[in-house]
Amino acid sequence: MLQYVDDILFFFSKPTLKSVFNIKVILNCFELASSLKVNFLKSRIGGVRVDQTQILHFASILNCDVMKTHFIYLGLPVGGAIRGVLWDGVVERIKIRLG
Repeated sequence: MLQYVDDILFFFSKPTLKSVFNIKVILNCFELASSLKVNFLKSRIGGVRVDQTQILHFASILNCDVMKTHFIYLGLPVGGAIRGVLWDGVVERIKIRLG
């Protein structure tokens, strides 16, 4: 789990139906304990090297949208190959700051 300001990212090595239900329980407990509500209209689920049918099923359980596999979070690419084109922008920004 990674938390930053009002964002929470959950990471699983092997996504299972049980882990999705556990996330749903955790989020429900958070709502009860804090009197805050999770906005599922802004929530998304995605997976790297996970069957798209499985992701769609998980999204229906959590009542949220499916996200693209490759996305930018806090300025860093998530879900891309380490040496892929996805990292070119990050490398360029680091080069500029070092120069």
